[in-house]
Amino acid sequence: MEKLVIRNIGQILSGKLEEPVFDGDCMIAIDGKINDWGHEKNLDCDAATTVVDANGVTLAPGLIDSHVHPVVGDYTPRQQQLHWIDSTLHGGVTTLISAGEVHMPGRPKDVVGLKAMAIASQRWYENFRPSGMKVHAGAPVIEHGMVEQDFKEMADAGVKLLGEVGLGTVKDGKTAQQMVSWARKYGMQSTIHTGGPSIPGSGLIDADMVMETGTDVIGHINGGHSALPDDQIICLCESCKAAFEIVHNGNERAAVLTVNTARELGKLDQVILGTDGPAGSGVQPLGILRMIAMLSAFGNVPAAEAFCFGNGNTARQRKLDTGLIEKGYCADFVLLDQAQHAPGKSMLESVQLGNLPGVGMTIIDGVIRSERSRNTPPAHRLPEHIA
Repeated sequence: MEKLVIRNIGQILSGKLEEPVFDGDCMIAIDGKINDWGHEKNLDCDAATTVVDANGVTLAPGLIDSHVHPVVGDYTPRQQQLHWIDSTLHGGVTTLISAGEVHMPGRPKDVVGLKAMAIASQRWYENFRPSGMKVHAGAPVIEHGMVEQDFKEMADAGVKLLGEVGLGTVKDGKTAQQMVSWARKYGMQSTIHTGGPSIPGSGLIDADMVMETGTDVIGHINGGHSALPDDQIICLCESCKAAFEIVHNGNERAAVLTVNTARELGKLDQVILGTDGPAGSGVQPLGILRMIAMLSAFGNVPAAEAFCFGNGNTARQRKLDTGLIEKGYCADFVLLDQAQHAPGKSMLESVQLGNLPGVGMTIIDGVIRSERSRNTPPAHRLPEHIA
């Protein structure tokens, strides 16, 4: 039995909007799953195989990037960059979700080829986890000519996602809605491109098509890069039960508009975060942390709640077993603290002022994957692996 004990925690962020901060100073995981938490004096910390002294820093569920475009391994040809996934881990992200492997050179667009690539993509990230990162990949872009059997075959082979609707030849709501329905029938979750075109072959996807298509996630509701007009974003927030995905590579003003509208509608639980990288804007290892700080500062969201946009909300919308402090969930954590010399009386207050925290450690499945981040500003305090 592998037993992880993290003691001397300053505060525990839960990932849950309804109770964003849990009471306690200790976390216990057994065989990679959360087992118990609370005050150390009340917990069974004996027989630990790994002990971490948090030194008073904050523990949060590992962050989730809901919108990435991986290709193969830890390499992106879009920016000719190696180890972008490892760099993202150093930004506190422990799970990545593909919105389509669209930057694969020579990406097949025939039905046989796109199915083959989707299955292969799912397999290679299932078999190879860069730096321990969880990469949910194999997200085919739908094309004309696909039939229901194609979705069944992919689902039977382990494919659980659709790439962004609208990046392929299917650009009308009726056809897209039919294919999304087939995908949903076989347990595949769908995302739609929202806003102006981002790559050659894509096009404008407006609010009418988003609503007609009915995907599970409104991909980059703040544009990737160009956002829809304000009235269309507000309409989507008012009309849709899907997740409102806000991305780093989108329009920041539209991001704040989305959060403000969601708050007014009582729909903050539908807000999730992504980066939409690697793409033309490059790779953003700190993109999710930046979005949390930006939305907290300019969206007037308490920082503890803004963190939920980057883990717990996504976990619930995406039906994942990570991103929440919940018994039996994966022991995926980020330990962070206020950056050195950053204004604010605490880590959360500093984030709400728009500052990035310093990441001191990431843990995936109960295993320490990185210690002091090479990408965030240096934290005031650092956790220590003591046994």
